[in-house]
Amino acid sequence: MSERGFYSTVNMREGQQDNKTKAVCRASARQRKVGVVIVCGVTGAFVGLWLLQRVGFDFGVLFPPCGLKMRTGLTCPTCGMTTAVLAFARGEVLTAFYVQPAAALLCSMLIVATFFAFLIAAFGIYFNFLDRVFARVRIVHVVVGLLVILAAGWAVTLARALAAQT
Repeated sequence: MSERGFYSTVNMREGQQDNKTKAVCRASARQRKVGVVIVCGVTGAFVGLWLLQRVGFDFGVLFPPCGLKMRTGLTCPTCGMTTAVLAFARGEVLTAFYVQPAAALLCSMLIVATFFAFLIAAFGIYFNFLDRVFARVRIVHVVVGLLVILAAGWAVTLARALAAQT
């Protein structure tokens, strides 16, 4: 055994000395392509919604009035989603959160994902924490998370509707 001890850093290879993983690394070509698709898809959707609003497209043609609200006067879980997404596309983020918090939160999450995708696509920076997130998160977690967000948004809009009735 040497003077420095059995577990000396001298005997360790350079890669073994540092247990800390790097926060970022170089993105592969596939990761960059996926980033481009995400950026183009989300940006195209929001720009398309913004342009359709600018030309006066009637979204009521695509999404008829809510049947539950027409029958009972109470909002359904998705009431206000279209209005909130359109407000978000116009840049009226606070209005979107007021109208339907769940839709605004989902749009905000899309913007954050698009930001990371842009960094991956444009600069080739890949964030290593994404591997851990994708490895641990299952479809069930995503579905439950979306349902919780939707339920919370519904609770807010339902409480607002009940308060307006009294």
